[in-house]
Amino acid sequence: MASSGSGYDLSSSTFSPDGRIFQVEYATKAVEHAGTAIGIHCTDGVVLGVQKPLLNKLLVSSFSQRIYTVAENCGVGMTGFVPDGRQVVTRGMEEAASFVDNYGAAIPPSILADRMASYVHYFTLHGALRPFGASVLIAGYDEETSKPSLHMVEPNGVAYGYHACAAGKGRQPAKTELEKLELHKAPITCDEAVKQITRIIHMLWDENKDKPFELEVSWLSEKTGWKHQGVPKDILAAAATWAKEQLEEEDGDDEEEEEMEE
Repeated sequence: MASSGSGYDLSSSTFSPDGRIFQVEYATKAVEHAGTAIGIHCTDGVVLGVQKPLLNKLLVSSFSQRIYTVAENCGVGMTGFVPDGRQVVTRGMEEAASFVDNYGAAIPPSILADRMASYVHYFTLHGALRPFGASVLIAGYDEETSKPSLHMVEPNGVAYGYHACAAGKGRQPAKTELEKLELHKAPITCDEAVKQITRIIHMLWDENKDKPFELEVSWLSEKTGWKHQGVPKDILAAAATWAKEQLEEEDGDDEEEEEMEE
């Protein structure tokens, strides 16, 4: 940072000589220290999963949720600095309600993503404000096109559509695992996506280093009538059991390969 000149990280409205905005980069770093969030666009809908670390043994796990329903046809998962994420989610709720009031129809997820991204970007333009240290994943259903979609809004105010995406502490290894599934070539079902998200998040968790966590998972699909809902607990429990079995098998295979090499 010092190589670019001191003082360029004091305001989000100031570019460094090499074209960087350090305050936005710091906000992105804040997201990288938070729980992992994953979204998958499926053949029959969209699934969101967010890892919520339990920072205290006395904490009531159901509080401080990470996944919200901003409209009947749209759900949002967030990770990063939780109070910041909550403000962005609240803005999403306001935008969704405003769209219904003005046009009499549910807001398309692409428009919701663009409006939330514009709001986030606004906070990178003024010296009196600071960027949001949170990323949000948006799962939605467009009633006009009859298609579901997945979007992610990042701290710099950029919003993209994805086949699958990840944010938070395990973003890079989660992205690698998602790429192995080749979802851009052969999408999977929502039921399978719940299993894969659970497997990836359990794979990234280190029992010796990381805090215990609660996994929040939601979906929006044909079976839910294209309404955003939480995944039932029995399905989550079955997915967690399957994920742990898969990881144990993978560990066993790795040990056998190492023995053969020796």
